[in-house]
Amino acid sequence: MTEKTNELPKSQERPLLEHLNELIYRARRALISLVVAFVIFFFFGITEVSFDGFNFPILYPNLFNSISSHFIELFIHTELPPQMKLLNLNPFDTLFSAAYVSFFLSLFIALPVIIHEIWGFVSPGLYEHEKRMARMVVLPAFVLFAAGSSFAYFVIIPVMMKFVLIYTTTLGVEPTLSLRAFINTVMSLMLTVGVAFEYPLVMSMLTMAGVVKAQSWRKNWRYGVLAAFIIAWFISPGTTGGVIETTIGVTLSTLYFVGVVASYLAERRRKNSI
Repeated sequence: MTEKTNELPKSQERPLLEHLNELIYRARRALISLVVAFVIFFFFGITEVSFDGFNFPILYPNLFNSISSHFIELFIHTELPPQMKLLNLNPFDTLFSAAYVSFFLSLFIALPVIIHEIWGFVSPGLYEHEKRMARMVVLPAFVLFAAGSSFAYFVIIPVMMKFVLIYTTTLGVEPTLSLRAFINTVMSLMLTVGVAFEYPLVMSMLTMAGVVKAQSWRKNWRYGVLAAFIIAWFISPGTTGGVIETTIGVTLSTLYFVGVVASYLAERRRKNSI
């Protein structure tokens, strides 16, 4: 019989106020880690100091040459075609862009702390098999998210920018783009495509939990492919005449079939563990 670990008798259950205090405490720690990371990315740069013949990188306050500004320069040089020019349409577009980049970088850096605090709050109420399932999810989730973000960065965004450049020059329009719109597009696509790549993981976890059988995923593959293209339609910027939507849709459809295989493996593992 499966029992919860560290389960307290009803007479010893912690009151609601104690749970709320713990939740506030852990949320505050997660928020502090996020804020500290944001301040570092937004207000600090990196320089080198020499000591005894060795160079050491150190942080130093520099709003105008911060870490986030270096990432913006990287995005401009790698994602934007040379013929396309960026414009600063509003006085604070550069600051908003740096803040946007800093937030996503700080979220990525602080994510282990956030997950640790969430896990510390919910784990005492989980069964052992639920804990094992949660531990199994963490690493594949990171890998799939990184793969999706990389796919957006190296494939989707460059193709989209080249398409926009060709289309605007064909119309005789000056190929310009707002800096803030460019950064929002890059970060939003990396985030949404990274989340969309969790497709096979969600499928295998539902099968592992006994909610959906692996055979159901295989039989209803047409609906899975349809859902993949619907997701692609939602997360695509919609400016490439269906090129980006089709690319994302085909990729997610491929991931769906990967999820089918993963679901069969998860189902087999679930049966062996019973």
